[in-house]
Amino acid sequence: MGEEIRGHCWNCGRGLTKLDYGRELRCPGCDKPTHCCRNCRHYAPGRPNECREPMVDRVIAKDRANFCDWFQPLLRSPSPQAGETPSATTDPDALKRAAEDLFK
Repeated sequence: MGEEIRGHCWNCGRGLTKLDYGRELRCPGCDKPTHCCRNCRHYAPGRPNECREPMVDRVIAKDRANFCDWFQPLLRSPSPQAGETPSATTDPDALKRAAEDLFK
């Protein structure tokens, strides 16, 4: 029986188990590093150092493997694939309509 899916690759969306997040490991689907900022739940573009954790050491390349002790896999579903209909939470028009409805 296979391992439980713990997260998804930041690049291709493939499901990853807890054993897939080692420092030197790469995604079996696209060969991108799995222990990197782009795959971490603390990753936050626009924040200082692009991280929600204020005590983290600076990491320049967010898509490369690193030694960050604060790393925690991002537990999210992959983005819709090409040809799929985006959900209401990712569809920009649906988000705009929802925001406009707040002020009616």
